[in-house]
Amino acid sequence: MTDLGPTTTSALGTATERELLTSARAGDDDAFGRLVEPYSRELHIHCYRMLGSHTDAEDAMQEALLRAWRGLPRFEGRSSLRSWLYRIATNTCLRAIERRPKRVLPIDYGPAADPHDALADPVNDPIWLEPYPDTALALHGPTGPDARYEQREAVELAFIAALQHLPARQRAVLILRDVLGFSARETAAVLETTPVSVDSALQRAHKTVDERLPMQTQQQTLRLIADDELSGLVERYLAAWERNDVDVVVAMLAEDAKIAMPPLPSWYIGREEIAAFLRLYPLAESHRWRMLPTSANGQPALAGYLWDEDADAFVPNCLTVLTLRDDRIEEITAFLAPDLFSHFVLPASIAA
Repeated sequence: MTDLGPTTTSALGTATERELLTSARAGDDDAFGRLVEPYSRELHIHCYRMLGSHTDAEDAMQEALLRAWRGLPRFEGRSSLRSWLYRIATNTCLRAIERRPKRVLPIDYGPAADPHDALADPVNDPIWLEPYPDTALALHGPTGPDARYEQREAVELAFIAALQHLPARQRAVLILRDVLGFSARETAAVLETTPVSVDSALQRAHKTVDERLPMQTQQQTLRLIADDELSGLVERYLAAWERNDVDVVVAMLAEDAKIAMPPLPSWYIGREEIAAFLRLYPLAESHRWRMLPTSANGQPALAGYLWDEDADAFVPNCLTVLTLRDDRIEEITAFLAPDLFSHFVLPASIAA
């Protein structure tokens, strides 16, 4: 794999980086690890934006790093190591997209359900969007002057969901240009195309994404809510859920609120429908919950632990991401995927 051209972000500059590169080319895998480690978090987030899945991003990162290791002899250092790694990671993701279905949320999968009907069977194929832990977001790398989105805006659930509706190369173009701030020429070098093609793909991508994004991002909404008000809202929701208090939860919702629970394809819209669903299922009297506040995709979130008699403890059940509109909850997305808890630095269980 050849380098990007000299127009990319600055080429290898520090003596330490040059020394590590020399050692890595000589077969020192420890030097290679130290060489790429400063970029690993931002590359992982890049893969997540491309693929919509923390799990898939892990796989893509491993494959990309293996390709980088094997391609080191052909990296001459005329361009930045960071740009070269982004090229490898982007093309690895493009190949992954060819092999797998796009990741979506239940709201994009089918129409709203009736809460009085039986729950639909879960769809356990890898088609569902996954949340991303905020603990990794603070380590994101720099962006170029052409970036259109803030880094935290560009990981919100609505943004990641909108990206998945783009053809793969349009998705890559929008992320490289509007999120990372690569120039049209740099992006064309990554995708082995022309700047004219990049600009054309970006225009088409804007049309699709802009139609799917809300008028106001979550970051804009959260900036208008005082920290104590936000923490109070999360605590009220948490306490009401632990009390199985449907009325209080519903009172916190917008009139047209939605709730979804992938991998269940069923989702519900409106306060009355959501209230009926909550009483019948998650907040039925037979359920006991413990909730821990966390954050995901730049949004407030809660880890839900459900009482398990056999384990004699509260065990991981759902990772719930809240989407707000003003001071109301607009969407509740509860990911019924206990295996995701390990990515969020959460306890494996909670004792009685």
